[in-house]
Amino acid sequence: MKKIIVAAVLFLATSATMNAQLLKLGVKAGVNFASQTGDFPDQINKDGITSYHVGLVAEVKLLDKFSIQPELLYSTVGATYKFDEVSEDIKNELGYISIPVMAKFYLNNTFSIEAGPQASFLVSERNDFDVKNGETFEFGLNAGLGVKLTENFFLQGRYGIGLTEASKNADVKNSVFQISAGFMF
Repeated sequence: MKKIIVAAVLFLATSATMNAQLLKLGVKAGVNFASQTGDFPDQINKDGITSYHVGLVAEVKLLDKFSIQPELLYSTVGATYKFDEVSEDIKNELGYISIPVMAKFYLNNTFSIEAGPQASFLVSERNDFDVKNGETFEFGLNAGLGVKLTENFFLQGRYGIGLTEASKNADVKNSVFQISAGFMF
């Protein structure tokens, strides 16, 4: 009987250790360098904005060098527009709940390459002018690099481009370069 109990405890301990290695949960935050692409008239000057992202991250290890990394982020993107030299800048900032699902390929124990799709849902729109014309859903693609500084701390750099229109009234798509720092529990 004691052997069965010891075997059961060892089995449960091994299973718990294996599950902890297969699934990790964490948090991440960082800076966005965002812009909008599209067909703009020559008289409009466009500049990017600097904003932020924050959220939850999970990593599901499927193979020794391959993981899936789903995330749930709040991220702000947009651009600043200037119509002529005397007018003030007009800032268009869009807040999204973003769900990227990244395929993560480890080059070694420290460095990884990641790529995957992203679905984003518009939750806030802040403009310096009285127009609310953002599309409520955006689909895009992301690609980037990751660095594990320790077993728990990581850094990521990622470029994301919107494949669907960000505006109902114009040919505008979001693009963003993100730098993130995070912690896995």
